[in-house]
Amino acid sequence: MADPRPNPDVLLAEVEAEERRVRRGSLRIFFGYAAGVGKTFTMLQTARRARDEGRDVVIGYVEPHARPDTQALADGFETLPIREVPYRGVSLREFDLPAALARRPEILLVDELAHTNAPGSVHDKRWQDVQEVLDAGIDVWTTLNVQHIESLNDVIGQITGVVVRETIPDHVFDAADELELVDITPEELLERLQAGKIYLPDQARHALERFFQRPNLAALRELSLRQAARRVHTDVESARRRAAATEPWATADRLLVCIGPSPTTARVIRTAKRMATALDADWIALSVDVTGAAADAPSRQRIAEHVRLAERLGAEAATLAGQDVAETIVEFARSRNVTKILVGRTRRPRWTRFLFGSLVDDLIDHAGRIDVSVIHGEEDPHPAAAPGAPRRPRIAIRALLEAALAVLAAAAAATALRWSGLSDAESNTVMIFLAAVAWSAFRHGRAPAAFTSVLAVLVFDFCFVPPAFTLAVSDVQYVFTFAVMLAIGLVISTLTARLRGQVESTRERERRTAALYELGRQLGGVSGQAFLAAVAARNVSEIVGGETAVYLDESPAPPAVVAGRDTDVARHPLSLPAAQWTIAHDQIAGAGTNTLPAAIALFVPLIGSSRTLGALGVRVPDARKLADAEERRLLEACAAQLALALDRDLMTIAASEARIRAEAEVVRSNLLAGVSHDLRTPLAAIAGASSSLLGAEVTDVAVRRQLLETIEAEARRLTRLLENILQMSRLDAGGATPNLQWHVLEEIVGSALHRVGRGLAAHEVAIRIPADLPLVHVDGLLLEQVFVNLLENAARHTPPGTHVTISAAVDGRALRIAVSDDGPGLPAAAEERVFDRFFQGGPAADAGRGTGLGLAICRAIVEAHRGSITAARRPGGGAEFVIRLPLADDTPRIVVE
Repeated sequence: MADPRPNPDVLLAEVEAEERRVRRGSLRIFFGYAAGVGKTFTMLQTARRARDEGRDVVIGYVEPHARPDTQALADGFETLPIREVPYRGVSLREFDLPAALARRPEILLVDELAHTNAPGSVHDKRWQDVQEVLDAGIDVWTTLNVQHIESLNDVIGQITGVVVRETIPDHVFDAADELELVDITPEELLERLQAGKIYLPDQARHALERFFQRPNLAALRELSLRQAARRVHTDVESARRRAAATEPWATADRLLVCIGPSPTTARVIRTAKRMATALDADWIALSVDVTGAAADAPSRQRIAEHVRLAERLGAEAATLAGQDVAETIVEFARSRNVTKILVGRTRRPRWTRFLFGSLVDDLIDHAGRIDVSVIHGEEDPHPAAAPGAPRRPRIAIRALLEAALAVLAAAAAATALRWSGLSDAESNTVMIFLAAVAWSAFRHGRAPAAFTSVLAVLVFDFCFVPPAFTLAVSDVQYVFTFAVMLAIGLVISTLTARLRGQVESTRERERRTAALYELGRQLGGVSGQAFLAAVAARNVSEIVGGETAVYLDESPAPPAVVAGRDTDVARHPLSLPAAQWTIAHDQIAGAGTNTLPAAIALFVPLIGSSRTLGALGVRVPDARKLADAEERRLLEACAAQLALALDRDLMTIAASEARIRAEAEVVRSNLLAGVSHDLRTPLAAIAGASSSLLGAEVTDVAVRRQLLETIEAEARRLTRLLENILQMSRLDAGGATPNLQWHVLEEIVGSALHRVGRGLAAHEVAIRIPADLPLVHVDGLLLEQVFVNLLENAARHTPPGTHVTISAAVDGRALRIAVSDDGPGLPAAAEERVFDRFFQGGPAADAGRGTGLGLAICRAIVEAHRGSITAARRPGGGAEFVIRLPLADDTPRIVVE
């Protein structure tokens, strides 16, 4: 009997939803099928009534549409200022989100939920603005047309020939707290359009030629009514759950058809389809696996065929496990608000119904207010106890022999017990025989156990009840003993056999759960589509005991086999068409189905979050195994695991690419900002000096020389800037491989000082390089660039008169080179960051100069030489950059005489 108490999980979900509703504002949508039906007008009328009731109502944005009636209704409301956004020479009017959040009214009116905001707005879409307003605890009333719902976009585009670009996600529509349908007939809408109440004459004429045609409007109206009806049905279901109703609310018909192995089931399914079509109702096909009972292969095959038939006819298929078939069906029916149950009944003798019971009678007893329709069918040559219940298996001769031996062993044990004098009580003898019954039940099942019970009674009567060695009974009380013994034996056999079946079912479920866990664990440890497919193919092959191939969608090209290329599945000519069909239709195809049944494998779609990613092809030696509902569910679960892993991998790749694009954009922006400044300054100096030389008679030789030196210095500065940029590009591309040669370090330093030239004119430079310093095995040009960048960095970030020192010494197996100064030093905690690209950490006066690439280039070049470069603050003030380059054992040394 169904528990009338509310489901605690449902109650918890309702409490959590109510808490969210309390914290969040409510969304009310005025819903219609086209512009002009009166959504905004109705919203403003309702808002006026709310304002008259004392509620704080503010207009956030209402599209006027040049409709006087609508504008008149809007007059008198407090209206937030419109945000003007200039765009391509025009000024766009937009909803002002910050102003709405600052004002915080009780109710905010925001027209056209699907509107796309102007570039530069906080959010791309107006529905995102509304979500933020709702999160702030403000109630929002808005308007929406059916063609703006995302899931209906392609359907409406096909009907009307107009593709709507502005859409909202379905979850936004479904999350609305209230939905008010605004509806008028298409004829009335066309009259309003022709009268100029919706658009201006030119716009109205264009609309009549394209979108506003009577067939289009009729179709849109039906879609809007269906969406509203679906929403009302969802509200009814929620109310029914909150009320913990044990009986269905017949607001709409919903059918449930019972699936079993009987041949009558096919007729019941087709009848249910006709009834569902006539009633325009949803219908469900349900099969019940009896807990603790194992159905034979032919029965499972017929049940699987009936389930596939129901799915082909449009039913929702479900399989449940339960001990009592009728009670399981009725409980499921009540949970799904089913109003009619259809069940088949074959012709059976009355005595079998009286002896074994009838599912139909049990359903009628349990159904309560749910209608039960009985469909009569042909006689089943192998009748089943109930839909989903197991067939009676054939009793093996070996099982009967072992049962007989168990009874004989029990008799021998009881005889030995009596002869030994330990016990001659008949109750102990009965216990020994009942133990044999329990063993037989656990070993062989219910039928051999029943045989054991009957045989135990007969042996007990023959051997231990006087007169001995006859079946005659001298005392009538033994008849009662026999009856009780037989009844207890049958009960024990039934319970033990049920326990055995439950153990087997539990073991099978544990096997499948362990297989899915292992698959998920292994998929979680790898990345890359090829590796994920290989892991899944290997695990699925072990689970089903066959071959597996994984096809991934590569539209518009055919699917590609990424795992199992050397299997018969991949080589069969029908496998590729079956995989293509599966991917295109999101349905199972191949062996054992009605689509490409000649294929040797069953193909299961890999359905991702946004599209079908591929197909999983499975072939087993016994094709009938794939027809089993449990095996199908296991394969679908494996496919779902693989699809989830592939989806995760694709999202990771997409996130990585997005991060790279974002980083590249940051690099581009920083580079443009730095380069534009550094280019503009020397170009301005060059332009000024050259114009002075060209535009006036400069007779003073000293002035002419100074101007020319300015041009030369700034040109060199431009050259070094471009060299840094090109050098960084080569390093990024891996094209700056060092050309290692033996060099004298002092010569490289001297060349760098010459290149810097006037940049260090105001600084005192000291070189402390020992004369006997070993030669360095480096790329001279690259290392020279390192010194140039370090010296320019010192010149740029230290005041005139600062001492700059270049020193070198052998430190173990490395050459230590230091470039130091006694200037202001490095910013706090900037020792590592100074080598980052575009980092500019100098004084405010100098922070804007330079691209921030120089030190990053130094690190890249030094690391290309397998060395290291570090920066540190000197204790007495200033900064020190230390380069360490490795020394080889055969490093040449300079001999000083």
